[in-house]
Amino acid sequence: MAIGWIDVNEFDFRCLLMMERFQLRYLCYGGDAELHRHLGIALKANPAVQWYMMHRVPEYAELIRRIAEDAPALSPEEVRQSETFVMAWCEDFVIYTQPELMATHCPFIYGWDKSRLYEIAELDGLRVLDIGSGNGRLAFVAAERAAEVYACEPVETLRQFLKDEAARRGVTNLRVVDGMCDCLPYPDDTFDIVMSGHVVGDDIDAELAEMTRVCRSGGWILDVPGDQHRSFEPKEELLRRGFECLPYQGSFGAQVCRYRKRVIK
Repeated sequence: MAIGWIDVNEFDFRCLLMMERFQLRYLCYGGDAELHRHLGIALKANPAVQWYMMHRVPEYAELIRRIAEDAPALSPEEVRQSETFVMAWCEDFVIYTQPELMATHCPFIYGWDKSRLYEIAELDGLRVLDIGSGNGRLAFVAAERAAEVYACEPVETLRQFLKDEAARRGVTNLRVVDGMCDCLPYPDDTFDIVMSGHVVGDDIDAELAEMTRVCRSGGWILDVPGDQHRSFEPKEELLRRGFECLPYQGSFGAQVCRYRKRVIK
């Protein structure tokens, strides 16, 4: 749903052509009638996007074909309303197609200070995994002190941005790889610190199990969200699983909760 990071009216609906399979699936499953009505209208007017979605998520090809076929032929203004409805529904995915905008449009990035990571973790000389790296908010800060940082990111546009940004900054101890939180492409006990920012929660037990698997005994799992305009209460689902909550008052005056847990195997 709409987050408020961007004005989707400034984006072309064809940005969906840059989205990943897992992102397009998000638009298809769940059976949301209003979303599917607007999606059908937008796809009918954008046959290249329809073709791409049908081939990228073939398990939903029949749904995609049907909602586009059943959609009425509308005026360009009405089509644009449907296009912007769909893009607002997946606003975070839309801005990921232009990662260079994130540092100035996403408050959890531009409002955050790197000291908030350094306060809760000793990084010097360690091997660190950052899951769901996005534009590299955590990864580049960790790379200033750690021996090696692996930025794990499932979105290709973000991976390319990370690689380009590392080259631009002259960062040589950062490696960018594909991967999801619940299926990390690393052997057991690979990292000293496994961290994320806004990732854990879709399937928390599977995600934490995978994060624990790749973290060595004695290492740390960190959850380090960025600053937001509204306060968040401590996450009971993390506290129940042995995480320590480390709150602070963020740059917008709202409470931000960080979490850490020592891994003991």
